[in-house]
Amino acid sequence: MTEPDLVSRNVDRILARDIRVSARLMRDLDDRRPAAMATLKALFPFTGKAFIVGITGNPGGGKSTVVDALIAHYRGAGERVGVVAVDPTSPFSGGAILGDRIRMQRHATDDGVFIRSLATRGHLGGLSRSTFEVVAVLDAMGYDRVLIETVGVGQDEVDVMKAAHTSVVVTVPGLGDDIQAIKAGILEIADVLAVNKADREGADRTERDLLHMLDLRAEGERKDVEIVRTIANRGLGGGSGIPELAAAIERHRAKAWSGEGGVVRARARALAQIAELVRTLLAERADRALAARGGMAAVAAAVVERRQDPWSIAEAVVGSL
Repeated sequence: MTEPDLVSRNVDRILARDIRVSARLMRDLDDRRPAAMATLKALFPFTGKAFIVGITGNPGGGKSTVVDALIAHYRGAGERVGVVAVDPTSPFSGGAILGDRIRMQRHATDDGVFIRSLATRGHLGGLSRSTFEVVAVLDAMGYDRVLIETVGVGQDEVDVMKAAHTSVVVTVPGLGDDIQAIKAGILEIADVLAVNKADREGADRTERDLLHMLDLRAEGERKDVEIVRTIANRGLGGGSGIPELAAAIERHRAKAWSGEGGVVRARARALAQIAELVRTLLAERADRALAARGGMAAVAAAVVERRQDPWSIAEAVVGSL
């Protein structure tokens, strides 16, 4: 079978929601295999229908529990849900440490839910280098919602805003609330703020500090952010706040993703994706150029021994791309 025929067959199977073919494509995309990219390009015209929600926040905030509860909420409404859980990279295997998938295990037998864990592989900003690609595959498979859960590394997880239609920042009482509220970083990207574990002491103060932070913002849509209290470990039970969180997400969707504002945001997401792809391709070419010079170790040795300066090496590598 020729490569175009194989690509066409894979596209047909993915559009027909073939789980095995789709999962293999996601793995190959994460491994940067050229044939996988050809399939992804062919799938692109069939994307653009899924609503993408990014879930980010500090470690220990309960992001995975929030995602698990949102899955249950959307499934109860009859929606198909795809999840991209970005996990830390294992220092031994290089793969993802699958903590998030373990927490969402109760959805594993639901054919209306697909959960994919990705390793960061050194990528900063809370996402994996292949997050955009995996989201596109889930979109083409016909999932109504795609939830992206970031790795949870701290105050600089702003990349999720580039990939998602709506960004939800999860915080909890007791993590230095007054400092959290005034720091730039993940709180600045929020479209919806969730105060999780709201049954803990200090929830009132956390919400007050977040309101203070919003008051410091410039006027405009970035100032108009809802704050929702959740107790996600209650699932969809009384007082969990998950239905209220889902409703806040829907209000943001209706307000910000139609008309001229929706077009502006869509272009911004496309620009961010193109910029990320360009950086990735340049980095891969730079790695090959360094390998042609004997590898990183040999280049570093030349600098340490003062046989070459790092600026000239960098200029030579970039010049050879």
